Amino acid sequence: MGVEFGHRGQRLGLPEEGPGSLARPGRRFAALFIDWALCMLIAYGLLSGGKAQSASNWALVVFAVLSVLTVGTVGFTPGKRMLGLRVLAEGGGRISLPRVVLRTLLLVVVIPAVVWDRDGRGLHDRLSRAVQVRM
Repeated sequence: MGVEFGHRGQRLGLPEEGPGSLARPGRRFAALFIDWALCMLIAYGLLSGGKAQSASNWALVVFAVLSVLTVGTVGFTPGKRMLGLRVLAEGGGRISLPRVVLRTLLLVVVIPAVVWDRDGRGLHDRLSRAVQVRM
């Protein structure tokens, strides 16, 4: 009938449900939306001088800086924290700063973030050897 691959995250040694399990796509998208809205507010209010077109360009820069600083230090962005998500290294523990920078650059490019594996991890997470889990 088909091949049984097990639950999402089983290959990584993660539980099927509860804390430490892989974050679901809906929560990840919602966290990204919250982070993007926050970055748009910062860019519009502080950096663009009230110009909407300029704000969207600055928001990408603010998003990249926010992501590197917050994921690199505490393991989550404000949106991820609000929704109970955390970014960890594949083996557990904090993700190193160079891997956070790589992950952020791939996320800003967008294409790697929308290519997923069977566990639901984006290519940006696979290449940086990171995993988004529930707290």
